[in-house]
Amino acid sequence: MIDPRLQTLRVLHQRGTVTATAEALHLTPSTVSQQLRQLSARLGLELLEPAGRNVRLTPAALALVEHADALFVRWEEARADLAGYADGVAGRLRITGVATAIAGVIAPAVARLREELPRLAVEIGEDPGENRFELLLAGRADITVVIPAPGGPVPSSRLRSSREVPPSDDARFTQRPLLEEPQDLLVSSGHRFAGRVAQGVTLAEAAGESWIRAGDPADQHQLLLTACATAGFTPRVRHDAVDWYAVAALVAHGFGICLIPRLAPVPERCPVVRVPLRGEPLPIRRFLAAVRRGSERLPPVARGLAALRAAAGEREAKGV
Repeated sequence: MIDPRLQTLRVLHQRGTVTATAEALHLTPSTVSQQLRQLSARLGLELLEPAGRNVRLTPAALALVEHADALFVRWEEARADLAGYADGVAGRLRITGVATAIAGVIAPAVARLREELPRLAVEIGEDPGENRFELLLAGRADITVVIPAPGGPVPSSRLRSSREVPPSDDARFTQRPLLEEPQDLLVSSGHRFAGRVAQGVTLAEAAGESWIRAGDPADQHQLLLTACATAGFTPRVRHDAVDWYAVAALVAHGFGICLIPRLAPVPERCPVVRVPLRGEPLPIRRFLAAVRRGSERLPPVARGLAALRAAAGEREAKGV
């Protein structure tokens, strides 16, 4: 077994403070500090040094984190090899993901797993506000489904937003594309575009419209700006809302139009119409599935990933 205090050091490197590390690992700050003092004494090296009111890792600690990352990858691989001797797939699997991924991909995938593998207990969580890669690192999730922010990956040691994604070559994680989700226009039932569901509209045709900045600011807002800029205009944003039910109400009452992901729900009986976009550019959200590197061969994780890919494939076959 790997010394669990190494995991505490890795999470401290990720989260930056003792308090945040304790929160991630469900420990008390005093326990975190005690573990790190014990590890420092065991190695005969100073692992932490003061940095204002906080602490930071010493060069020796940073070198140790690199070795610990490699050890944990090998540990996941060892667990996967040993699991091959087990009879059947059992145990616990926790999947975390953004709300639309839960509705469109995760829930159908887990429903299938529940029928095929009754001995596998699967838990689903949205975990809003938490970075889901940190949940993987802390062992609080086994698979995550995320939408990378349009700004691209961020330095691995400073993941903060729930949508921030580390570089694809981060040695701690395996990341794979899962699904591409197109965007539609959401307009009121009396809008001039409402009768064009069959043929669709181009984004450039909507240049003169009033827009609602709709959905999660972490990706949808930037996606709107980027897509409209590529189409040659800046959207005239008049209102904004995060919840799709609130967005639909604004659209229905004529306050503007918006981009809406194909998987996002629209209230029934609300007088709005989804109109497909055509031509270029076609704004798209991309979903990634990620796990701790090496764990993808564990039977529960492997079966979970396979079920997610199957559900995503079915969605794409139906035009998402």
